[in-house]
Amino acid sequence: MIIRKARPEDASAVIPLIYDAIGDIAYVLTGTEQIDQAMKVMEQLFRSPGNRLSYENVMVTEQEGQVAGFALSYHGKDIDQLDAPIIERLQQLGQPTDDVIPEAHPDEYYLDSIAVHPSFQGQGIGSQLIASFEQLAAEQEYPRLLLIVDVDNSKARALYERLGYAEDGMIHIRGHAYHRMIKQLPIISPSNK
Repeated sequence: MIIRKARPEDASAVIPLIYDAIGDIAYVLTGTEQIDQAMKVMEQLFRSPGNRLSYENVMVTEQEGQVAGFALSYHGKDIDQLDAPIIERLQQLGQPTDDVIPEAHPDEYYLDSIAVHPSFQGQGIGSQLIASFEQLAAEQEYPRLLLIVDVDNSKARALYERLGYAEDGMIHIRGHAYHRMIKQLPIISPSNK
């Protein structure tokens, strides 16, 4: 298995996984309630730099020559900049932007979404993607990690708790509740590097 930075041409494999991971949030970000239109817009966003869903923010796992999973992450301090093209597009379409909210605080490195293709589940790929996310945060000296988990997804919450994440309140997106879960990485002083 290979974990690598995503490329624009990964869109057709990654977009269905992102949709599975974010659910109704896809409709918030794309301004449409039609799944085919939402997928098309998400693919355009994925292929474009400088936005929340861009390939620039994605790591993928490759197994047997296929994309087996992905992790989408970015720093909370960058959210306004990453959401600006999405909000601008929604405004041009006359769509509401109230539900496009910053999900992370400015001091948090955020695992926006993660998913493993059904054909590759149960092989530890999700845990390896989370480890890669945490390594990326450590390399960039971002000690406070965040992810959110649907209040109805107790299986995922249990996994994150086993990995050292703890609840830090709730967030509501489009009327649905999510647990904010954080993890503090040890801060490595320059003398310890």
